Amino acid sequence: VKIIRDSLVSVRLEGVDAPEKDQPWGAKAREALATMVEGDTVLVEIVARDAFRRVVGRVRQGSRDVNAALVEQGHAWMFRKYTDSRLLDSLEGSAREQRRGLWAAGSGAPVPPWEWRRRKR
Repeated sequence: VKIIRDSLVSVRLEGVDAPEKDQPWGAKAREALATMVEGDTVLVEIVARDAFRRVVGRVRQGSRDVNAALVEQGHAWMFRKYTDSRLLDSLEGSAREQRRGLWAAGSGAPVPPWEWRRRKR
């Protein structure tokens, strides 16, 4: 176990894909994450490193699973390409049903970030 204090570490949230910065709801998703963890100590369980050598992990803030909270609040999708988490699937379904976060934004269905990135190429 490696403890890093008082430093910034970029973490790709495992099992979660949030809207891109230039995508509708992107700024709100980033703001929601910042509000959740800014100025607080979090625990990152490193799951892997991605193709770009970024840390992929599960973030915990006390007893809160930050990855799951973003999906539950409607700020991100379950990233089905990389996880089969029943919890994230259930949380996303509830967010959609209850029209929380990006599921309530505007008209029509929100475009998943993986499709947004593909369209930009």
